[in-house]
Amino acid sequence: MKKLLLLLCLIATLNVVAQTEPSDKEAILSVLKTQQDAWNKGDLERFMEGYWKNDSLKFYGSKGVTNGWQKTLDNYKKSYPSKEYTGNLSFTFDAVAKIEDNSYYVMGQFHLVRDAGNANGVFLIIFRKIEGEWKIIADLSC
Repeated sequence: MKKLLLLLCLIATLNVVAQTEPSDKEAILSVLKTQQDAWNKGDLERFMEGYWKNDSLKFYGSKGVTNGWQKTLDNYKKSYPSKEYTGNLSFTFDAVAKIEDNSYYVMGQFHLVRDAGNANGVFLIIFRKIEGEWKIIADLSC
């Protein structure tokens, strides 16, 4: 009887884990969709809501490492001062995978169509679930 109970508990646990990962991925992709929509409206503050609002946020781009949420926002505002520069953003996702509990990475491509000249590149983003919300804690974009 104990073995049967143990087996049932194991099956139930595996079922919960199997259901959690797809919903995590869906929630993470939803954050990125919200960011894309905000960007396309020229709303960089709303775009930044997808990032962890913390001095420990890491952004690694063509100008090196930026530490902190506010500095990252300031850099976006400086590099993308108007709709001519923000243009229209779209993402292509190549991989979304669990690293460990409450952490995932997303690999993909960004495509920016704009009057100031189109830009395309790749990214690797690390998400962590913080206080019940998925937030980007590290972003490598180039």
